[in-house]
Amino acid sequence: MKVVVIGGGPAGMMAAITAAENGNEVILLEKMQSLGRKLLITGKGRCNITSSLSMEEFIKNTPGNGMFLYSCYKNYTNEDIINFLQEQGLEVKEERGNRIFPITDKSLDVLKCFLSKLRELNVEINCNSKTQEVLIDESSRKIIGVKCNSQIIKCDKVVLATGGKSYPLTGSTGDGYEIAKKLGHTVTNIKPSLVPIEVYNKNICKELQGLSLRNVGIKIIDIEKNKNIYTDFGEMIFTHFGVSGPTILSGSAHLVRYKNIDELLVNKKIILEIDLKPALSEEKLDERIQRDFSEQKNKLFKNSLDKLLPQKLISVIVNLSNINPNKKVNEIKKEERKALVNLLKHFKIELKCFRPIDEAIITSGGINIKEINPKTMESKIIEGVYFAGEIIDVDSYTGGFNLQIAYSTGYTAGLLK
Repeated sequence: MKVVVIGGGPAGMMAAITAAENGNEVILLEKMQSLGRKLLITGKGRCNITSSLSMEEFIKNTPGNGMFLYSCYKNYTNEDIINFLQEQGLEVKEERGNRIFPITDKSLDVLKCFLSKLRELNVEINCNSKTQEVLIDESSRKIIGVKCNSQIIKCDKVVLATGGKSYPLTGSTGDGYEIAKKLGHTVTNIKPSLVPIEVYNKNICKELQGLSLRNVGIKIIDIEKNKNIYTDFGEMIFTHFGVSGPTILSGSAHLVRYKNIDELLVNKKIILEIDLKPALSEEKLDERIQRDFSEQKNKLFKNSLDKLLPQKLISVIVNLSNINPNKKVNEIKKEERKALVNLLKHFKIELKCFRPIDEAIITSGGINIKEINPKTMESKIIEGVYFAGEIIDVDSYTGGFNLQIAYSTGYTAGLLK
């Protein structure tokens, strides 16, 4: 059987490998000059390959239609991708947050494993090859071939693995959505996910620009309903426009699917609340501050928080506390100290909007999952058309989960059942 895979990212490469291993003649088409462009920039160039969590936890970490992936995750697990890389000679290591990285810290080495296997299986790789459409026989509604670079390539099966719309410089420009629409498929609302967030309090964020906070707690709250939308613990960073970092990016994946989110953001109803000292209860934090104050009784308040906070954060907290910065700490009243504790445990910022999709790590939305067989990744509309990776309406938090979606859906699509 002749199979054409459209898209040379991790999902497309895995689909091509699996299809070739099952005895098919495989052609892999990629519109960019080389394969795996987006893979190379994942994990800040180190490639967060997957997570060591159980596959059940992968589903829990996928706010975008996680249960749809049940069969794919059963077919191809995190252990399978690790074994694949090890068979190609690349060892891996586990880091904080269950994240799996190549031992070399180079995403290029992960890509080389895929390329080596593709060559071994004699997959025909055609780069600089832009696919215009998938051709079908109108009477039978079956695949005839694909139109690529204005030429016709005849085939029996097609795997669409063209990615989403995030990071367009890597080739993810939404081409696959248009191809799928011509076949009669529905594309759900496309939004950025795993994306930094702009805030209304930009002056504060500009003052804190570049400050990375580790081991902080965050909550994203719908103040209209007094409801916690998302809770996390870990790292975040302040930027000139707002907030970013792992906890914020994962929060955005949850937030983007929240009902009426755009309207709520416009009306200043969504708050980011940061717990700067999550290891301490308010009572323990108050005791800690009292100890610090007692050790430096004659110091001015503005000079008294060096042991408690990063230098860049001190002036912001002092200003927001409403305590006279030139007041000596032994003159600070109990009520003022309690307000300071509350500020440190509930540092609030009004969220304004998501950054543009070309700054997002992944895309939320895509081919409607109701139109795809979850056990095979085959289209329910056109026989012989399969989908893999980010083109599908599935997305996860940070931590290697989205790359695992690519491997698992790519593998399943490549089985071509």
